Amino acid sequence: MLIAAANPCPCGYRSDPRRSCNCTPPQIERYMGKISGPLMDRIDIHIEVPAVPFEELSNGSKGTDSETMRVQVNQAREIQAERFNKSVTRYNALMSSRDVRRHCALDRTCQNLLRHSVEEMGLSARAHDKILRVARTIADMEASEAITEPHLQEAVNYRTLDRDLWT
Repeated sequence: MLIAAANPCPCGYRSDPRRSCNCTPPQIERYMGKISGPLMDRIDIHIEVPAVPFEELSNGSKGTDSETMRVQVNQAREIQAERFNKSVTRYNALMSSRDVRRHCALDRTCQNLLRHSVEEMGLSARAHDKILRVARTIADMEASEAITEPHLQEAVNYRTLDRDLWT
């Protein structure tokens, strides 16, 4: 498993509502270009994490606790174990392209959403399959038999670095 972090631009303030970014588009392109495209294509999930406002840091509200998350993950893993019980595959992340076609079927609305996303974002075949694997996992986390539009939208949103920097 690989987890990595990077600034959004050389100064680190692009998209920060509290500070102004002074980087030019060519500087940002050069900076982001230092990350290999083929490497990024192999990372399943990449998202931009905005700065957390002080109020949110200090208000004491709790997100999902570790125990709740552990239960959800274990339930999703049980669903996957059942799905792949007669296969060498164990988890969605390890599905072959053939497995993806078999276990990640989409209805027409989802097919259109994925087609639009692939065309608009210029995604590779690898990114297409990664979106489907992630959507299948999101559906499993909700114990959903089918991948629905919200599952697919969330999975597409986890490909933020595939998008144009200026949108």
